[in-house]
Amino acid sequence: MLLRPLLRRGAAAAAAVSSGGARATALPDPPAALASLLLASRSYAKAKGGGKPASSTSNRGKVRAKDPRGVASADDAAGANFSAGGGGDDIDTEFELPTDPLPPTYDPALDVGPGGRPLFAFTDTFGSFAHRDANVYVDFTLDEWNAVLPEGLPAGMMKEFQETRRCAVMVRKTFLDLRDNFRRIVDPAVTTKLKDTKKQIVLDGPRSCGKSIALAMLVHWARTEGWLVFYVPQGKDWTHGGFFYRNTYSDFFDTPLQAAKILQDFLKYNETRLQQLPCQNFEPIPLGEGAGVGMMKGADTMEMPEGSTLYDLIQTGITHTHASVGVVVRLRKELSLVKDVLVLFAIDQYNSWFTFSDFQEPVTVRSCRSIHAKELTMVNAYRSMLHNDMMVGAFSHSTAVGKLRQELPDVPSGARLMFPRYTLDEAETVCHYYMRQKIIRRENFSEEKWKKIYYLSNGNGAEMRWLAAFV
Repeated sequence: MLLRPLLRRGAAAAAAVSSGGARATALPDPPAALASLLLASRSYAKAKGGGKPASSTSNRGKVRAKDPRGVASADDAAGANFSAGGGGDDIDTEFELPTDPLPPTYDPALDVGPGGRPLFAFTDTFGSFAHRDANVYVDFTLDEWNAVLPEGLPAGMMKEFQETRRCAVMVRKTFLDLRDNFRRIVDPAVTTKLKDTKKQIVLDGPRSCGKSIALAMLVHWARTEGWLVFYVPQGKDWTHGGFFYRNTYSDFFDTPLQAAKILQDFLKYNETRLQQLPCQNFEPIPLGEGAGVGMMKGADTMEMPEGSTLYDLIQTGITHTHASVGVVVRLRKELSLVKDVLVLFAIDQYNSWFTFSDFQEPVTVRSCRSIHAKELTMVNAYRSMLHNDMMVGAFSHSTAVGKLRQELPDVPSGARLMFPRYTLDEAETVCHYYMRQKIIRRENFSEEKWKKIYYLSNGNGAEMRWLAAFV
């Protein structure tokens, strides 16, 4: 609180003296003047006992009278000179990440982790890792990530890639436990540290602990294993933006723009597999309002012909905007009936489906009612975990949803799994990786400093990455 006024006065005094021509040469340089000023203020406070002024009178509660001539006081002039000279920017300057050229992509002399262990593992899948192989980085190109996850990557993962200038992720033991849970469902012979296998899991935990990244890695592993994965990287988009209409038949609210995008995203990676899976439900698909075009005249339903595949079903929803929401709901039922391939539902930002949406329904001329996410047709069809399908939902605190109650509706008891932040061993590997990517200067790296980063951030991944730049 006291440093900023002292710095302003020192800078103003230095600027005033330097404008005096020959007198400027007889005074010390500004840093020395500032140091003497700080030293004098500290000795003054010590001599007077806690910084109390010598006079018994106090200026507290008094108002400074305005100069009748309109001339600013000395303190105001000093503050103006300080801000004009850019002195304040030196204190509040935001640190920028280094832009030095990176070393070669792979160099055995540089790719060294804690204890001399290799920092990177060369593999194309996360299925080959055992628990003893944890705390190692797997490096993919951005094109390889986008090829397996064309729906999009989590925002936290993209920020990590941008700031480290490399598309690598660390394989953690908590991720291996999550992966082995679903491996054991398929193959009971697989051992896992979890007491009981769970077909439905809700990933919860503190902010920036890696829930979204772990979910993306799980989807990557499942797809490389040949699973059919319905992946939603931005669950909040289902409840925000676009048109919404009340469906007069179901009394839910339809969002046709989101429905069309969901179908297009699901088709990007799974097109070949969907062409091989036949439809098993041939009930008429209810039609709703299209995006900005209203109801279809002369028809309330649409039927799928015999022999149609899931690919044909999705193409129908993309082509006909009136049927897009109905097709998304029908797709949920069809995926539950698939037996030829393993099916996994992976929903990120799952907590945004348990609060109010961005939509409001007019009640009177001057009032509106906020629409809850459970009143949306598609959220109502996909939110429930009370079924026998494999499903993972990850909470995301970046959506500013707020804290939810422990027992959630439509979620089995005990489905919530707390995902921890970095442990001390994981933080050591992370800091070695940041040193490899020149976020931490190699000459300044030490065990004491990376432990300070860990304890200051309490294992928060985003804060560790931010603090590493100051080492």
